Amino acid sequence: MKEMLGFLTSSLSPFYIPTLPTIFCSTSVIYDSFIYFSLSIMANTMAIILLCAIAIGIVAFLLSSSNKKKLVEEKLNQKFPEAWHEMLQKKVVFYAQLDEPGKRLFEKRVQRFLATKSIEGIDTDIDDTIRLMVASSAVIPTFAFPDYNYPNVRAVLIYPNSFDDKFQTQRFDGHRENISGMVGNRFMTGTIILSKPDLVMAFDGLPHKSNVGIHEFVHLLDKEDGAVDGIPELLLKHRYVGPWLHEIKNEIAKIEKGTSDISPYALTNNAEFLAVVSEYFFENPEKFKRRHPELYQFLSAIFKGDKSILSNKV
Repeated sequence: MKEMLGFLTSSLSPFYIPTLPTIFCSTSVIYDSFIYFSLSIMANTMAIILLCAIAIGIVAFLLSSSNKKKLVEEKLNQKFPEAWHEMLQKKVVFYAQLDEPGKRLFEKRVQRFLATKSIEGIDTDIDDTIRLMVASSAVIPTFAFPDYNYPNVRAVLIYPNSFDDKFQTQRFDGHRENISGMVGNRFMTGTIILSKPDLVMAFDGLPHKSNVGIHEFVHLLDKEDGAVDGIPELLLKHRYVGPWLHEIKNEIAKIEKGTSDISPYALTNNAEFLAVVSEYFFENPEKFKRRHPELYQFLSAIFKGDKSILSNKV
């Protein structure tokens, strides 16, 4: 009997049937392989989709940039409206005093600013006159630098009147709205806020000592080196910084004594001093030069690029 069983076992060995655990083990390996293969396909598919999305985004960005550039070029190639020319001649003292080539350059700079920046009215209507006043405010301090167009500015907001530090313009007893212009920071970075009545008052065709638009754009120029501190280092060489600060100190002493016609607001800090005297410098240059010859030299060096006039200041 034993011999018979042995014979049967050896005879059936070529037709070996796997045990149940062995079947489960093989199935598990196949399943794992299938899952791995599926995940690999999914990962590759996701990578392809992501690359396609990135490619589409890049193409869309390039097309958008190309379209914007084309639109700007089209606007720059348009003839400067005669009504705009008349408005500038009547309202903007700086423009009216330029020779004809200077006026053509000013007009092109104005067109470029208007073509590349957003100017919006907040609870107030604005027209081309207001837009031209804003653009003029930007061009005047940088007129000696024709390629400059405030790369960090995206929008200018025009408020219906002055506002407080929370941007409120309500009028009621006990509420003070004494801010006529502001350069935005934090969530407002890249934005300038201007009071419409103050802007209109600054551009009435008469020489003044103040101009809210010029004031705020000078702050932006001051900020180009990373700090709003009254020392525009990109426009004023380092060796002139000491003499400039000394001149600020001297003029502040005169303002405090009441012997200077510069606005006391210049006493706030060096940044406000620069903005305040710059308004006076551009709005009424002859009077400013006559009453403040030393300051006039420094501001000519800063805004006109004429550093040679400061050779005796070092």
